[in-house]
Amino acid sequence: MASEKEFISLLNQHQKIVYKVCNLYMDSYADREDLFQEITLQAWKAYGSFRGDAKFSTWLYRVALNTAITFFRKEKRKPDIYSTDCVPDQTEELYDPVEEQVRAMYAAIGNLSKIDKAIVMLYLEDYSYIEIGETIGITPNNVAVKMNRIKTKLKEETQRNNPNL
Repeated sequence: MASEKEFISLLNQHQKIVYKVCNLYMDSYADREDLFQEITLQAWKAYGSFRGDAKFSTWLYRVALNTAITFFRKEKRKPDIYSTDCVPDQTEELYDPVEEQVRAMYAAIGNLSKIDKAIVMLYLEDYSYIEIGETIGITPNNVAVKMNRIKTKLKEETQRNNPNL
C-alpha cells in the first residue's frame, strides 16, 4: 500500500511540474488552482499503481498532462461569463519589454496543440528528447522533428502578433 507521507513528499519535491502544466493549460488564477487540485487528486488516486519503472517526475508529468487535457476540454464547454466590475485599469501598468516577450511566448504556446504544449513544457524543463519521447509516447526522432516545427511556429506567431519584439 502506498504511503501518504511518501506521496506528499514526492509531490512537494516535484510540485513545479504541476504548476507549469496548470499555467500552460489555464488562463485564470482560479482555474489554475482548480486544475492543481484535480491533478493532485488524480495523482493520489493513481499513486497506488505507480511501479517505479519510470522516474516519479516523468510519471507525474503524464498524470498532470492527461488530467489537464481532460480538465481543459471540460472548461472549454462551459459558457464564458464576464463581469465588468473586475476589469483592472490597465493605464497604470508599466511597460516591461521582457515581461511582454514572456507574455507573447506564453500566448503563442497556449495556441499550440495539446501534444505540442506538452513537448514545449518538457523541453523548457531541460528534458532530453529521449525523456520527452518516453513521457509523451513518441520516438526521440519524432520529438526532434516536432520541436523544430514548434520553434518555427512559435517564432512566426510571436513576430506576427508582436512585431515590436
